[in-house]
Amino acid sequence: MAQTDSTDVGKLSISGYIDSYYLTAFNRPKSGNLLGVDQLAGRAFDRLPDQFALGLVQTKFTYSNRKSDVVIDLTFGPNAELGNFGNTTGALNLYRPQAPYSAALYGTSAAIKQAYFTYRATPKLSFTVGQFGTHIGYEVIDAPLNYNYSLSNLFNNGPFYHVGLKAAYSFNDRAALMLGVVNNWDNLTDDNTQKSLVGQFMFKPLSTCTVYLNWIGGYADDTYLNSLVKANTLPAPFGNYVRNLYDVTANYQVTSKFYLGLNAAYGRYDFRPGSAAQETLVADKFGSAQPTWGGVALYSNYAFSDVVGLGVRYEHFEDKHGVRYLQTVNNSLTVTAPITLASGKLTLKPEFRIDTAPVNYYENSDGLGQRSQSTLGVAFIYKY
Repeated sequence: MAQTDSTDVGKLSISGYIDSYYLTAFNRPKSGNLLGVDQLAGRAFDRLPDQFALGLVQTKFTYSNRKSDVVIDLTFGPNAELGNFGNTTGALNLYRPQAPYSAALYGTSAAIKQAYFTYRATPKLSFTVGQFGTHIGYEVIDAPLNYNYSLSNLFNNGPFYHVGLKAAYSFNDRAALMLGVVNNWDNLTDDNTQKSLVGQFMFKPLSTCTVYLNWIGGYADDTYLNSLVKANTLPAPFGNYVRNLYDVTANYQVTSKFYLGLNAAYGRYDFRPGSAAQETLVADKFGSAQPTWGGVALYSNYAFSDVVGLGVRYEHFEDKHGVRYLQTVNNSLTVTAPITLASGKLTLKPEFRIDTAPVNYYENSDGLGQRSQSTLGVAFIYKY
């Protein structure tokens, strides 16, 4: 008789968190939000000043056994919808495809942040299928996992998540490779006939330092831009392009108390106009037939004790061609001093942030533009 493996019964874990915040903006924007004078993306998630605001509520189910894992990561609240905008319809998603898909397809999907399973074919090789958070970038949506509460523009300008298949291979404890195919960027459904490819190479030059080289690329994989072409808002040449994003992240635990981090990204559209006249059309729209975006963020933090720490983030981000959400150049400095209580379950994050742009991007109390925005506030995060 075959013997069952009693050590492979698996384990179910439930975790999650809630977060909220209160902040004030010294520029007193007339609109009552921090998006900027043109309501673009001056701030992504913590955008409501002078009021107590709910961020996100998460419940995460994880089941694991020797050969597999499954993750069902459900989120609710304002930040859940902002972070999962490709799975929703409404004011933020007027460009989402409505046919042949029905609006009902997107309703409950707004609650799904991640839903995937991983199968370990061998101790070194695994396959993951479903909806999973992006490998691009340094920060994540989950507030307890970020040192700063407000999110960087590198994060805000995406991508956030993917639906698809990826394979990961671990060469050893110091190097691993991931390759996959996904439904473009932030797409529940594949609304064109193309897929995007993703990749990541991880290596550890030191036991206390890890570096990730990340990439995503595809043909005509910008849903918003494609929708403008289909609606005849933009001519056909704007639908003929390749888009690539290259990203590097690194973390270095210098000492048991002092930490350094890095995130840098470079993205580019390569349009393929069929004539000089078409190339002129693209260049007139974006300022270049190969418009780019990207930036760099530097992180550091120091733990004075198990209760109190201090962290600083500096970021430079460029979207001068207007191909992402910010559509300007921005420099920001964020100072965060987390206070950890209740045996690590409760974290308060007092935070000061200043953003500056070379144009009148941010909004003042008269509804007019100005070149800077400063905020001071505190976030309240409880995890379980």
